[in-house]
Amino acid sequence: MIAIIDYGMGNLGSVQKALAFLGYDSVITNDPSTVMGADGVILPGVGAIGAAMEALKSKDLDKVVHEYIATGKPFLGICLGMQMLFDTSEESFGGEPVRGLSVLPGKVVKFSSDMGLKIPQIGWNDLSSREKMIPSGEYVYFVHSYYCVPEREEDIAATTNYGIEYCCSVKRNNVFACQFHPEKSGEVGLRILDRWAAQTKA
Repeated sequence: MIAIIDYGMGNLGSVQKALAFLGYDSVITNDPSTVMGADGVILPGVGAIGAAMEALKSKDLDKVVHEYIATGKPFLGICLGMQMLFDTSEESFGGEPVRGLSVLPGKVVKFSSDMGLKIPQIGWNDLSSREKMIPSGEYVYFVHSYYCVPEREEDIAATTNYGIEYCCSVKRNNVFACQFHPEKSGEVGLRILDRWAAQTKA
């Protein structure tokens, strides 16, 4: 069973439907014991990181994320769920920078308006992969205004280019995360999701 963490924000239904299509059982939950008992956990998310972190903390799910990752079982962050894994974000909340979960060292920064590109980035972009779970050269779907800057080069699983080349996926031990939405990225996204979910049955 795969647990999809429900903290009141996120693309929960589309993630669950994608998993069901691939043949994986999942549950949308905010119950810590259900999360801890899962074979794999997904932290999805859309919207503002400050509100998302507040919602996560209000249910003590920030602690659960750390406890679950410590078990070594597969963990996946999607979009905002990837950004929350880092130390800080430039996106303010109550006038202050937002502190993330600090699972991975690094920060989240906003695309510069000087690039002359539309912000947020909405649409399809191709991947340059450093990780076998991600196919290189394939196109996936993005919706975001901020991007992750990992401190450790070795944590970068894939990059893409939107005015600048930036990290769009990370992998360290049992933690995998992507800025793009695999559940909305057609056959390519489903292959990536399937490769991750297959680990939950190992």
